[in-house]
Amino acid sequence: MTLPVDMSTTLANAWFPTPIFTASGCASSGKELSQFFALKDVGAIVTKSVMTKPRHGRPTPRMAETPSGMLNSIGLQGPGIDAFLANDLPWLLEQKARVVVSIAGETIEEYSTLARKIRSASGISALEVNISCPNVENRGLVFACDPDASRRVINGVRKTIGGELPIIAKLSPDVTNLPEIAKGVVDAGADALALINTVLGMVINLETMKPHLGGKTGGLSGPAIKPIAVRAIYQVHAALPHVPILGMGGVSSGRDALELILAGASAISVGTASFGNPTALITIQNELRELLAARGFATMQQAVGYAHREETQ
Repeated sequence: MTLPVDMSTTLANAWFPTPIFTASGCASSGKELSQFFALKDVGAIVTKSVMTKPRHGRPTPRMAETPSGMLNSIGLQGPGIDAFLANDLPWLLEQKARVVVSIAGETIEEYSTLARKIRSASGISALEVNISCPNVENRGLVFACDPDASRRVINGVRKTIGGELPIIAKLSPDVTNLPEIAKGVVDAGADALALINTVLGMVINLETMKPHLGGKTGGLSGPAIKPIAVRAIYQVHAALPHVPILGMGGVSSGRDALELILAGASAISVGTASFGNPTALITIQNELRELLAARGFATMQQAVGYAHREETQ
């Protein structure tokens, strides 16, 4: 008889009963998934990135299937922070879900404004700062691709939040030196890292012979990007072994989740898999528990970064 595995995990000072979270943007604020399972049964609900004002998002078409994945170009559509705090957050807390609020901004000041409003709310487990979105102050570049800009965003949020909520900096894989960007945001006050956001891609429609997506480029997600996620998590964990990582990118099974955990992730966000199977999070969670037990782990946390052991022994 195998002993039960302690699946709990921590990201900085936030505790979660299991390491399986939703991925920001793939389940809005959880209402769609709540008809398939109780939201409190997974580690946390990571909300769609919320901005200061309501946004309609980018023109259609917004999604395209690709081999082993999909492209999306939603454009951070959402209700804005005030409506989110008035409606979505109270509903999530009623469901007894643990909530990680994801914020996104077009300017460094907007992130600080959002953080100030989040600070006034109660019941939130952690704050995900999505800096892998276009920075309109700097010709449409992405904050997370610019070491200085990414540090300034996190520094501004840290000064506003203080130490009340763990800050998780969400980074882009579309950079040449990810560990350097990661070190910069940790030095600026990030308590944890979310790796990886989608990879920039494009599809050409052969009928129109033009870009298929209304926004031309989009974020590639799904199984196609899992090897990139494993590489990114492994490299960053090697450089910053004591910084917790919320891993994501192409996880559609317990085996995928375990691979990211062995690379260095302390928790796993599941996104694209939920589109094809709304109960994917529960399935992945159960499969992960069985895989850990079969390999002799008494706790999930014992497996975090286990693939690095030969380098340290």
